[in-house]
Amino acid sequence: MASWQIRSWLSNTIRRVASCSLSTQAALPKNTGAAFSLIRSQPSQYIVASLAGRKYLLAPRDLLTVPHLKDVRVGDVLALDDIHEVGSRDYTLRGDPVISPSHVKVQATVVEHTKGKMEVVFKKKRRKGYQKTIKNKHPYTRLRIGSIEFPESSTS
Repeated sequence: MASWQIRSWLSNTIRRVASCSLSTQAALPKNTGAAFSLIRSQPSQYIVASLAGRKYLLAPRDLLTVPHLKDVRVGDVLALDDIHEVGSRDYTLRGDPVISPSHVKVQATVVEHTKGKMEVVFKKKRRKGYQKTIKNKHPYTRLRIGSIEFPESSTS
């Protein structure tokens, strides 16, 4: 086949796939409560939450490693309040900027406090006899994400 035939065949194939995907879109829910019920009915959900100044994509039973959290002990349960997005395979609901904690409840359990791998920084100045080795291990906290709960009273 010539290159123009391959390009023509590819463009026709892409056009067919695009038209098929446009005709199979799901209907949009009318309000937030309906959106939550659609997401609740899906087999698996995820959230995008802020923790320690960063956003993380989380699913139930995930193990999350974050920079060291002070004032928490192993076994403590933390409530994730800054949830930016809730979704499933077919539906996504984004907050503006966050979703109210009354609509979505997610808890994380502190599993352990640990340190990262040894980082070695070697500094040297040529011809001066100056050599310096700096070793460091960053502290981390590991969290286990609990189930994502949607209270039934979310009908806004």
